[in-house]
Amino acid sequence: MNSIFDKSGNAEIISRINKLSHQSKAVWGKMTVDQMLKHTNEAIIVAFGENQIKVNFLMKFLGKVLKNKIFNSEFKKNSPTAKEFIFLEKYDFEISKNELIKNFSRFAEGEKSIILTIHPFWGKMTSEDWNKLMWKHMNHHLEQFGV
Repeated sequence: MNSIFDKSGNAEIISRINKLSHQSKAVWGKMTVDQMLKHTNEAIIVAFGENQIKVNFLMKFLGKVLKNKIFNSEFKKNSPTAKEFIFLEKYDFEISKNELIKNFSRFAEGEKSIILTIHPFWGKMTSEDWNKLMWKHMNHHLEQFGV
């Protein structure tokens, strides 16, 4: 599996992001391209401690139970998402794309770039866990938009 921490792996994801345009259409799902960019960026900045989400006890338990299965399989189309990561407004495409690229690039600084070691939903997170989660999440949504 590729790595978000490896400069070439990181550049591969950024290259795919750069293939998107404000006219890109989803192959599946309800998100527009600008909403997807906002969604993925907000998920990324959780790792840096810059987006703090609240999760109730039941959801924390569910996350810990499902973590191994989810992290070791492909993300399914139209999977549910936490309300904190649902964006229904229209967002400036270029600003959203540039924010996502800027924040995803931070992973190329290496594993030390990660601040959060206890995810509000998934629980204890190693750098390998973050790598799997972020790579699979980005790949999932880039495939959603055909890139």
